[in-house]
Amino acid sequence: MPRIVADSGPLRYLVLIGDVAILPAVAGDVVIPPEVRAELDHSRTPASVRAWIAEPPPWLEIRPGPPATDPALALLDPGEQAAIALADAIGADALLMDDRTGVGAALAKGLAVIGTLGVLDRAARRGLIDLAAAFDRLRGTNFRYPPGLLEAMLASWHEGRVR
Repeated sequence: MPRIVADSGPLRYLVLIGDVAILPAVAGDVVIPPEVRAELDHSRTPASVRAWIAEPPPWLEIRPGPPATDPALALLDPGEQAAIALADAIGADALLMDDRTGVGAALAKGLAVIGTLGVLDRAARRGLIDLAAAFDRLRGTNFRYPPGLLEAMLASWHEGRVR
């Protein structure tokens, strides 16, 4: 089974839209560093996310990683730094992250990256969720994405279903 390391952003949004349970089915085993857990439990984090991380599911492993000493990661927040360092250290199959700067740093280290939208797309293509409904729920959050991206993904998803 593949193993991914997750940053807080995608977990937060998947919890907020009610689709976090699909994650192990599309991504495999999920590991987070304690710094990501702390971000998910921060007082400014939505209550539903704090409740979720207070009783994490059995498929979520919280594992400390090596210190993030790479100067290329210095501009990232602690959770992103720790997630990248952990993914690199354990040879994760992918890193679950949305932050553009963090994604760029991870790609520069040779890590494969998938984001929230990629997880939802994979789940929809496996028949686990309705992508249009998931995107409607995502639009109700403060998730940021390029204009037209969701519509393009929906068109591609619908095209794949028609074949």
